[in-house]
Parts: sequence; C-alpha cells; structure tokens
Amino acid sequence: MDAAALSGGFADTAREAARAFRASLDAMARPGTLHDVTGALPPAPLSPAAGALVLTLADTTTGLHLAPSHDTPALRGWITFHTGAPLVGPEAAVFALGTWDSLQPLDRFPIGRADYPDRSATLIVEMPSLEASGARLTGPGIKDAAQLSLPETEAFAQNAKLFPLGLDFFFTAGSSLAALPRTTKIEAA
Repeated sequence: MDAAALSGGFADTAREAARAFRASLDAMARPGTLHDVTGALPPAPLSPAAGALVLTLADTTTGLHLAPSHDTPALRGWITFHTGAPLVGPEAAVFALGTWDSLQPLDRFPIGRADYPDRSATLIVEMPSLEASGARLTGPGIKDAAQLSLPETEAFAQNAKLFPLGLDFFFTAGSSLAALPRTTKIEAA
C-alpha cells in the first residue's frame, strides 16, 4: 500500500467526524445552504469536503462507487485504508463519487423500491465551485426559496418527480458542501 494512503485522515477523528456529520445533516435538512467542512486531506482529485464526507459516511457496509474521474489507485488505497468501504459498480452503490459528467448516466444508480425507498444511492458530486446562486430551490427545509449553483436543472427536476424514490445529492468544492435531497423542487434560474 502506498504511504500516501495512510495519511490525510482526520487528526482528531471523533470531533472532526462529528463536525462533518453535523454539516452533512444540516446541508440535507436545509437544501441550498453552504457549509464548510475541513479536517480531511485526501489524495487528488478528491476535495477536502468530499474526503470528509467519505471518512464520515462510508464504512465496511456501504458500497462506494468511484466514477472514472475519481477512480485512481491513490484514492482507492486511501478509501480502503481509512474506511474499509467496498468499491462497487454503480448498481450496488450506497454512495457514488465523481464529477457530474463522470457520474452519468444517473439511471445506473439504485433509486430505492416502493417498500424500501431508503435503499437508494447518494451521489457526491465534485464541482469546480459552489455558490448560493443559480437554480431556484423550494420544498422541505427551505423557508421560501433558496438558490444553488447546479451542473444542470433538468436531471434534478426529473429526480424530484420520482419521490418517494430517487437519488440524494451532496455537492462539494474545496471545503464547501451543499446538498439536494430528492424532496427538493428545482427550477432554472
């Protein structure tokens, strides 16, 4: 195993994982809000925010799919050492990680079943930047409306129509994190 795989985890695991978990919960509960997540120093091309999410949410029972943009030997080794998460194909993913283009097509990922809608994938989408501007978001957790820079709007609008089934999304850029649950309605800016 490469020595780089052994570094870059949380220095204070309990506290940093708790902070990252709280930020991920807040982001999902309040779509369109931006949160700062630090503590992880994963290998490129993984951002610190995405690295913190992986360290916090992935374990030996959560299949993680690496899209081609992020499927590198260094990242595979880092994830294996720090989380033990099995690396799986898109059809078995609990989490999927990559750029928007690299994660396509979305219909490869599980969207849950009528009797178990929670058995769907959550996609961690690495973005060049995140801003509280762009697409208009409404729905649970949003007082009136919020805005978030999304890679597109149509795919998310179609995903929301699948509710209670569908995918959930985290977006990361640097140390910034935002989320878009399947309950959120999306309109173009």
